[in-house]
Amino acid sequence: MQFTSEQRLDDGVLEREFTLGEIPGTLWTPGSAPAPLILMAHNNGLPKGESRLVARARQSAAYGYAVAAIDAPGCGARPRSAADEQARADLRRAMQAGEPVDEIFESFIGPLVEKAVPEWRTTLDALLSLPEIGGPVGYSGWTAVGIRLAVAEPRIAAAGFFAGGYVPRAQREEARQVTIPLLFLLQWDDEGNPRQRALDLFDAFGTKEKTLHANMGGHVGTPWFEVEDGGRFYDRHLKGGRAVRPAADGR
Repeated sequence: MQFTSEQRLDDGVLEREFTLGEIPGTLWTPGSAPAPLILMAHNNGLPKGESRLVARARQSAAYGYAVAAIDAPGCGARPRSAADEQARADLRRAMQAGEPVDEIFESFIGPLVEKAVPEWRTTLDALLSLPEIGGPVGYSGWTAVGIRLAVAEPRIAAAGFFAGGYVPRAQREEARQVTIPLLFLLQWDDEGNPRQRALDLFDAFGTKEKTLHANMGGHVGTPWFEVEDGGRFYDRHLKGGRAVRPAADGR
């Protein structure tokens, strides 16, 4: 892992860009160390520098967590294959025409998950070797990747999933194998993401400790207070409930 830049933010959080082979990433660490780690993944195609992800990462770091985000294969600034570009073009065309899109999503989200999870595990190996990171490890964000990672990676102790976004059939089946504590966020009016499918997925998760938070609004309308509630969720499972919660920034 090679750090390529760093800056100290106003709240004392250290923000550093890194590369790990072909994987570009960002790491936010609080002033206190060693800190538990949260892996924060955005939905397919968007970069690790997307403003909503960065805001959540900085707030979580201010709460006393190390937070890492990477650009998955074909996402952000990473190159996309000709097949990826064709799938995205087919998706835009089908959505404009009002045609079914599930099979198109399946054709490129499934392979993205298969490529992204090994990279997240490689990144996790490197992060846990840093003295400022002490574990345990949580996950936050992209549901499809999170399901596979929760099943494949025993170091993940708790996860927060966002219900928006297509979950391939393979991960819907794997959901029954997810046994860690889970917080599932659902936007009730999420355009293009059927509500019932999200509810069925929540029901399928195999964990005995799962919580569903549903809020009115569309895909990008998740209320900021869910970040604060998510902080309390991670406190319970990554810090044993011991945390001093700083004031929120009001976003």
